[in-house]
Formats: sequence, structure tokens, C-alpha cells
Amino acid sequence: MNGTLLASPEVSGFGGDPWWLVVIKAVAIFVFLVVMTLFAIWAERRVVGRMQQRIGPNRVGPFGLLQSLADGIKLALKEDIVPKAADKAVFILAPIIAATPAFLSFAVIPFGPEVSIFGHQTRLQLTDLPVAVLYVLAVASVGIYGIVLAGWSSGSTYPLLGGLRSSAQMISYEVAMGLSFVGVFLYAGSMSTSEIVNAQAHGWYAVLLAPSFVIYVIAMIGETNRAPFDLPEAEGELVGGFHTEYSSLKFALFFLAEYINMVTVSALATTLFLGGWRAPWPVSLWDGANQGWWPVLWFVAKLLMFLFVFIWLRGTLPRLRYDQFMKLGWKVLIPAALGWLLLVATVRALNTEYNFDTREIALYGGIAAAALIAVTFVWDLIAARRDEESAVEHEPEEFDAMAGGHPVPPMPGQSKPALTGVGATTTAAGPDHTATEDDR
Repeated sequence: MNGTLLASPEVSGFGGDPWWLVVIKAVAIFVFLVVMTLFAIWAERRVVGRMQQRIGPNRVGPFGLLQSLADGIKLALKEDIVPKAADKAVFILAPIIAATPAFLSFAVIPFGPEVSIFGHQTRLQLTDLPVAVLYVLAVASVGIYGIVLAGWSSGSTYPLLGGLRSSAQMISYEVAMGLSFVGVFLYAGSMSTSEIVNAQAHGWYAVLLAPSFVIYVIAMIGETNRAPFDLPEAEGELVGGFHTEYSSLKFALFFLAEYINMVTVSALATTLFLGGWRAPWPVSLWDGANQGWWPVLWFVAKLLMFLFVFIWLRGTLPRLRYDQFMKLGWKVLIPAALGWLLLVATVRALNTEYNFDTREIALYGGIAAAALIAVTFVWDLIAARRDEESAVEHEPEEFDAMAGGHPVPPMPGQSKPALTGVGATTTAAGPDHTATEDDR
């Protein structure tokens, strides 16, 4: 808690498990992620169905629970098509690049405290690193390359546009996401996931660092290409986006990567801001709440809560326009994250040098930051209203559609010139002759 980012003995204690226990942990994480993917797909269809007053899957298995498995089998049996214009090697490699990092990110996520497995004491975490959170960010960035390469290698225009949107989305929202982590690092004194969980024993960072938590939640939705930020796969504009040309198991890998990334960012949010596997209040008043296998239950419950938020947003909000999406990232989230980070660093310095009450200052600072963000939103609304009024007041400018050598439509504020040929209000018969319906 001294603000240094050095590896503690707890982090260095990892790596002493026997090989068979490491294999068991790795397989357990793989099975957990696959099962969570199947459950998330089923839950999304059921919850959105309930929101839209329809049934959702209810035929395959009890309550339709096996519908996702049946869909996976159906995808595997479909014909695998590779477009003639595609770069075949990259086209095949892209879905693998997208799916593999999604599994690797979970290697540093703590599921619980130390437990006994077949008589051997071990932590419910595959491994840990002094820079574990940075490892998750790095691995997630590699996964984006799978989407970009899929769009480029397809040899088609719309997938290419989807891949370009993904690269822009990655740059825009990973900056805000990384900045939201810095406040957690300053207060926990470490980038290790297990130490960050231990640092929240007396309070969650979602309360202490509320603006960081809000910024991360928005950024994680943008990072996973989920509604209302699913611009790389916007059906109305790009048919299906980067995966338009994919079918069979290759398409299934992209589908798997998307849902595993949802689970990963939800697990990271749980670890960094909601105390990880620690029990929520008032369950935490029970002495055994944070011992044994019970913490796994609290961790999964928090994880499911975030997954519900993903589904809730998809069933509620419409897709943003691309300019709105970029404006939110660069003009709102990043400035807000920078301002909040400056405030957090100042509070930490005051606490270290002058022994100020950190929590009280951080609380008031968070309220001030939230108020500042609200003011910026109101200012944008007022500016947009003024622009609309000024556009109505000014006469629309005429323009030359062929000025650049190619016919172009009018821009906002411009008007089409009056017609002078066939279809005009006056014809060759004379200026006083009005065109009839037959003339038109």
C-alpha cells in the first residue's frame, strides 16, 4: 500500500504447483469459459426475448439450455467456404488469432483464495505476474488483430471496412481503459491481480474510484464490439462486418471469441473494482464467507451481473453513429479519465505527504468529476441546438455538383440548383408555360 509497483512475496509465490495441478487448473479454466459462452448465448436470447415480449429458445433441452450446443454442432456441420479473392493463409489464421488470446487472458484472473485440491494447498488462480493487468491488456490487443486480418484477407469491401473500424475502435477505447486502471494501481500499490483483490478487503474500488469504474465499464463495451458500440459488424451498413465471408467453424471461432472476451472484461472489472472473489456486504459479515470454495460463488455471481448488463444494453439501446462513437471516446472518456487521474494522483500525494483523509477527498473529487462530465454533456446539447437554429436561419447555399469533376450530393446547408432541362417547372415552350404531369 506504499504506492510502489514492486513484486511482493505473494506474487513470487506462484509457480510452485506440481505439473498435474497446473494442467487441472488450465483445463478447468478452458471448460469454464466454454460453458460460460454457451450459457451467455442462451441467457442473451432468453433475456432479450423477455424484454421484447417473446419466448426465446425453449425446445432443445430443459428451458432451451442445450440450444447453444445445438447451434454449435450445426455450425460445425455447415460447408466451409473460402472466397476465391481471399488470402487463404491469413483468412484461415485470423479466427485462430481472435479466439486464442481470449482464453489466455484468464490465466491471471483469481477465482478464489487458497484451497486444498487433492491434499495440495494451492490458490484458485493459474498464475500471477507483477504486471498481470498489463498482460491482460496486451493479450486483448493481440486478439483485435484477428478481426483486422479477417477483414483484410477476405478480399471484400465490407469486411475490410469492418476491420478498419475495429482498429480505430481499439485505439480509441483502449486508451480510456488503460487510464481507468491507473487509479487502481496507485491505490493498490501493485499491478498484480491477486494483490489488487487483497487491497479491497476493506472497501471496493468501484466506490472509492467511481469515475474510473464508470469509464472502464463504457470502454469495455466498446472494446468487445457489443451494442450500442458494435460498429465493426453493423448489419445495416456492412452486411455482417469483418466476418461476412466466414462460415462453419471459422465463424464459430469469432462467435466464441466475442463471448469469451465479454467474460474476460467482466472478470477484470470484478477483480479491479468489485473486490474480486471477496463476498459482498452483508454476506461478508459471515466469518467463513471468504474462505474455502465459497468465494468462487461470489466471483461468478459478480461476473453474471456484468454479463446481464451487456445483454440489457443490447436489448435497450440503438446502435450509435460512428461519429458519435468516436466523439464519446476521444472528447469525453479520455479527457475525463485524464482529469480524474490527475485528481487521484494529487490525492495520493496529499495523503502520503500530509496524511489527509484519502477516502473523503476521493469521494468529493469523484462527485466533482461526475458533475464536470454532466456539464460537458449539457454543453454539447446546447451547442447542437444552437447549430440547428443557425442552420434554419441561414439560407441554404447553392453548389455545383460537378465542381470536383464527379457528381456529388449536397452537403448539409447546401441546396440543389434549380432544374433547367426536362422535368423543370418551365419548358422550352416558353417561360410562361408550366410543366404538366405529362411533361414531367
